[in-house]
Amino acid sequence: MKLYDIAHSRAGDKGNTSTLSLIPYDETDYPMLCEQVTVEAVSKHMKGIVAGEIRRYEMPNVYALLFVCEKALLSGVTTSLALDTHGKSLSSALLEMEI
Repeated sequence: MKLYDIAHSRAGDKGNTSTLSLIPYDETDYPMLCEQVTVEAVSKHMKGIVAGEIRRYEMPNVYALLFVCEKALLSGVTTSLALDTHGKSLSSALLEMEI
């Protein structure tokens, strides 16, 4: 299944760093997301989009994962020539990942 079948995502940005939250619609799916949506899996899925390190933070109190993606916005909002300088489409890209 694709992540968008069981979760939603929000994106944020700071300079050349994008933050992507992953929040299951049903909190009982949270342990499965923790098991399957690893840094390695996200790095493989976002290859060619995120050029730097990806870190994952688990937030069990709100049943969410947060991925901090370095070098993801072609140098940042003020200098990037990318169409999506804020990286809002990266949340949709994450939800396309199959687990």
